[in-house]
Amino acid sequence: MTAFLFPLTFILVIVIIAGFRILMQYEKGVVFTLGRYTSTRDPGLTWIIPLIQDIRKIDMRIMTVDVPKQEVMTKDNIPVNINAVVYFKVKKPEDAVIQISNYVFAVVQQSQSALKDVIGTNDLDITLSERKRIGEEIKNIVDTATEKWGIDIEAINVQEIELPEDMKRAMAKQAEAERNRRAMIISAQGEVESAQKMLEAAKTLEKSSITMQLKTLQTIKDIAPSPSQTIALFPIELANLLSGKNK
Repeated sequence: MTAFLFPLTFILVIVIIAGFRILMQYEKGVVFTLGRYTSTRDPGLTWIIPLIQDIRKIDMRIMTVDVPKQEVMTKDNIPVNINAVVYFKVKKPEDAVIQISNYVFAVVQQSQSALKDVIGTNDLDITLSERKRIGEEIKNIVDTATEKWGIDIEAINVQEIELPEDMKRAMAKQAEAERNRRAMIISAQGEVESAQKMLEAAKTLEKSSITMQLKTLQTIKDIAPSPSQTIALFPIELANLLSGKNK
């Protein structure tokens, strides 16, 4: 009898040890008994019946996947290459295992489809300037589609929007033309301000004959810096007399 119990006890111990599983803090275990879903286990040490039960570990952390770059047509018929990043996590591990075979691949495919739909309803200018809003629209669409799989979409960010080469050249020319236009406006404004200042200075000089004479002497000094040059001065009083201002 003892000889029979010893191997039976040994086998029982092996079976018990083989049934232990450890789930990490960020994991949950989906347990199937004879192929049927029976429970979801929390992190820590757990035990299943070998050969009768099976456990699938599901990572509950936020996952990041790239949506490959693809060519999408905008509403105004301009082809652009766009890629995005999806942040999601498993909300119901049993649904993620039972409802779909590969939820990561499914999320990427759903995101690609939603990206095409959203970009196709927006013009290029809106696509370039409102990435955050477009990412939010894509998120809402994908979140609704993946909810039945037990997936929660945290965010979708549009990463890069690549324009065709001819469109890049056209936008560069447009930007250059805009810069030139602004430079001309600034230059014209500067000339107007300069003319106004000169007019104010002329009015100030006209009110004072002494100031006018000093300005005249300064001008003579500037135009004749060389001592070898001779300049004849015509008295202002005589000029006024000849012009009839003293009458």
